[in-house]
Amino acid sequence: MALRELKVCLLGDTGVGKSSIVWRFVEDSFDPNINPTIGASFMTKTVQYQNELHKFLIWDTAGQERLPSCIAQASSYSLFTLQETFSTLKNWVRELRQHGPPSIVVAIAGNKCDLTDVREVMERDAKDYADSIHAIFVETSAKNAININELFIEISRRIPSTDANPATGGKGFKLRRQPSEPKRSCC
Repeated sequence: MALRELKVCLLGDTGVGKSSIVWRFVEDSFDPNINPTIGASFMTKTVQYQNELHKFLIWDTAGQERLPSCIAQASSYSLFTLQETFSTLKNWVRELRQHGPPSIVVAIAGNKCDLTDVREVMERDAKDYADSIHAIFVETSAKNAININELFIEISRRIPSTDANPATGGKGFKLRRQPSEPKRSCC
């Protein structure tokens, strides 16, 4: 079975639940007292998707105001938002479109959907925005394990197959040693 590495960079403001979603996905647990990420953290998880193994290489950023260095390497971005950050979500998307790879897959997670009494973003508004930018939209709750795996399954589904780019095939390239010229002595 083929193994594909999917590089995912999580973006979003501090406190929206990026680390909790990754922890739920990778470890299937939730810590209400999780420490804030400083800089970035990195986790992996391998899952079977159709006839391939997908190894998610996940960079969890600390909610910086600038795009992190992982953007040049990522094949997918998951953006997380709450009402106070919904407007900044559009700034993240604009930067991704300007600086990210052209075939980037953008996923928007409306996290903390279990907090219905304090909902500030209507699901329809978020869905309409995601549709307008051709992004994945999933409402999630890391606390209650709602749609966490579904988010990553949808990312797997949307990542272009290696067959879509036969020039590289997702396998890189081979280096070949050039024949060296015979050494000449001068006298």
